[in-house]
Amino acid sequence: MAVKAEKDGGIIESVKTIVWALLIAGVFRTLFFQPFWIPSGSMKDTLLIGDFLFVNKMAYGYSKYSCPFSMCVFIPGRIFASQPKRGDIVVFKHPVSGEDFIKRLIGLPGDRIQVKDGELYINGELAPQEPDGEFIETYEPQGPAGSLPICQNAPVGIGGECIKSRFTETLPNGVKHDVLNARDGALDNTPVYTVPEGEFFFMGDNRDNSNDSRVPQAARGVGYVPFQNLIGRADRVMFSSAGRSIFYFWTWRSDRFFKALD
Repeated sequence: MAVKAEKDGGIIESVKTIVWALLIAGVFRTLFFQPFWIPSGSMKDTLLIGDFLFVNKMAYGYSKYSCPFSMCVFIPGRIFASQPKRGDIVVFKHPVSGEDFIKRLIGLPGDRIQVKDGELYINGELAPQEPDGEFIETYEPQGPAGSLPICQNAPVGIGGECIKSRFTETLPNGVKHDVLNARDGALDNTPVYTVPEGEFFFMGDNRDNSNDSRVPQAARGVGYVPFQNLIGRADRVMFSSAGRSIFYFWTWRSDRFFKALD
């Protein structure tokens, strides 16, 4: 009997350990980090379709979108909030659809943002761009959605080289990041956007293939994003796969594992 009781007690302790481990992992995920797969090419070449990352939900404090507890939901604004910085890569809730989006923070409250001839102006000052070669990828269906990239050298046949010009853009606070140019489009020349208090202006690094704050919400764009819609900041790619399934190990991009983001 003593042996059986000891065995039963060992099983119970093992179950308790597993339950506690799952609870701790769940709390850690809920409070601190949120996994996020990159579904589109709007942030190329900083982020590629199939990149997997964890979003730091503590970067800007808790909101109703990053804190599951009612004590957070009913407090206006955020708990322990810190201000986002220009150039941050941010995951946020679309103000209309509620979908998760990821873009680069370009405009802070009170800023005047404009794009002229494909170049970014912040408060009337040019954010300079320096040529940085080309971004080349295969023209083929990408990711689970099977979307095709936009090419500067279009038309391109399936399997051909899809080319975009790449530039290094420098924001007023010194943040440098890549932007891509694929074509002349309507969003290469915009009116001046004045960012309202408590809201932010986001753009994709793949400037000609991004539904972002340049597109008004009435046209199903992002428009201005309220502070409370921010979920967190993306700092590092943890894993990356170019295939339509994570199980296609031959499509894994090992050079992007644990890659820090600029």
